[in-house]
Amino acid sequence: MADRTPLRATIYPSTAAIAPAVWNSLTPSTHGITDNPFLDHAFFLALEASGCATAQTGWQPQHILVTDESDRPLGLMPLFLKSHSMGEYVFDQGWANALERAGGSYYPKLQCSVPFTPVTAPKLLVPGRDPAIEAALLETAQQLALQRQASSVHATFAPSDEAERIESRGWLKRIDTQFHWHNQGFDSFEAFLDTLSSRKRKTIRRERRDALADGLTVKWLSGADLREEHWDAFYDFYEDTGARKWGRPYLNREFFSRLNATMADRIVLMLAYDGRQAIAGAINFRGKDRLYGRNWGCIRDVPFLHFELCYYQAIDYAIAHKLAVVEAGAQGEHKLARGYAPATTTSLHWIAHPGLHDAVADYLEEERAAVESNQDMLEDFTPFRRGERTDH
Repeated sequence: MADRTPLRATIYPSTAAIAPAVWNSLTPSTHGITDNPFLDHAFFLALEASGCATAQTGWQPQHILVTDESDRPLGLMPLFLKSHSMGEYVFDQGWANALERAGGSYYPKLQCSVPFTPVTAPKLLVPGRDPAIEAALLETAQQLALQRQASSVHATFAPSDEAERIESRGWLKRIDTQFHWHNQGFDSFEAFLDTLSSRKRKTIRRERRDALADGLTVKWLSGADLREEHWDAFYDFYEDTGARKWGRPYLNREFFSRLNATMADRIVLMLAYDGRQAIAGAINFRGKDRLYGRNWGCIRDVPFLHFELCYYQAIDYAIAHKLAVVEAGAQGEHKLARGYAPATTTSLHWIAHPGLHDAVADYLEEERAAVESNQDMLEDFTPFRRGERTDH
């Protein structure tokens, strides 16, 4: 555009340094509510203010805001300077080892993502997808990497259309697989089961029956119904799962209190009770048209209770609230048998070192072919009757 107003890019050291109204004006929104809860200013602020995503934990905020000469906000790229690769769900430790064996330094690197959250969401928050503003964000991130002696910039879990635009600027594309449930206008869980093979229907009914066989009950809690006592219980569950999986949970107790104060209406906490005692729980976030399953935990092992709380109750909720999709988090081929189907996730990578760039490019070409082949194979293991799926 010949008469375009000059753009200015500013690096902000925290979400708190950007006004909520400015940040949220740049996110995809409906009636003033951010479509994806993980893009909301309040979510990033809770992560940073609670101490979960800070320089001390290896997530130093470096958010890029592009404005015009009159300081009108035009685009935002949430960005972190990282000293490790934990909490990302896109694994590049092999790349780091390769560069370090060759005498280079992979860390620090720049990471454009929602910390600890493997959910597809725009990385370039630009209303109207103005290509000049998107280019300014990407170029600023690359320049910042060079200034900070960072090896690379990574934009993980990008929507496919945005990924194409970023890839066209020379970034490398990587794909992986998650498992999502798709609502085909079902009016009940039984209507969903009717789309499955007879054997799978029987298995799911048995799992649901066995999970609650001892008189356990499940409550959905959201908004004003959420109280600190619920978060105390859930955090015990979350800590137990985190300790068994990776040694130390990424999120602290304060984070959940901050979320409750600012985003309770976007949260669906599902708790399983034995009488009056909560023994397990799963946290979900509600978006414009989908439910995002995130963390789960328990203090008592009950057969199939994990499937009930994380997958079947999420389906029940989506049907009851007419949500189109349930995203059940990272990985987990066991979700196939529960009616969740393969979905492709995409990340983009800009690598400064020419040798590492070329090696990673070759690796990703082979990896993409392997992922696509595996997804074709996984489709054969979905539990649906022939012709029942309409999501692909």
